[in-house]
Amino acid sequence: MNEPIYPISGYPTVYHSPAGTPMTLRPMVPEDQEALLAFFQRVPAEDRLYLRDDVTSPGLVSRWAQTLDYRRTLPLLALHDDRIIGDGTLHHSRIPARQHVAEVRIVMDPDYRHQGLGRTLLRHLMILAAAEDRALEKLTFEVVADTEQTAQRAAQALGFVQVAVLAKHVRYYGGAPHDLLVLEYQVGEAPPDAVGDEPADYMLF
Repeated sequence: MNEPIYPISGYPTVYHSPAGTPMTLRPMVPEDQEALLAFFQRVPAEDRLYLRDDVTSPGLVSRWAQTLDYRRTLPLLALHDDRIIGDGTLHHSRIPARQHVAEVRIVMDPDYRHQGLGRTLLRHLMILAAAEDRALEKLTFEVVADTEQTAQRAAQALGFVQVAVLAKHVRYYGGAPHDLLVLEYQVGEAPPDAVGDEPADYMLF
């Protein structure tokens, strides 16, 4: 079976976890539709609460797969043995006044967290953002203050800085409010590939 050919050079590529597990990173293709839906359905409900869409909807995932446009939204998938285990996306704004700012989001399979894969997906998205869109100036990344501290530390190690706190912005099941932190990265200011590939244990997400 031939390898898919992607319009973005350098993919597929392989990331090895600290334990040596190989994980393939590559952009999403339409054929990933069913595997991506199964991935989102494995993610705990509370982890999906603050996402902007119902990612467990077959119709929604089907539309994503059939209307892929990397210039608007670039989904970078992580796979282990052909199973999707992580999804990092780079979202460009369609609003003219905000087209110099993009957002990154990371969703991980619970079984593959704390292995550095989330940090690796984020790092790749930062590099792609700088390489693929010369007009892009900023990336934003949102994390829940008290439940995503590892992701926060990993992002800050890659060059993100906290720019805002949205108090009591997220409510999980049970109604307890949580602060949402907005982190920002100045594209091109500190190349993420200058950061070492061996993060401290507390940065592995």
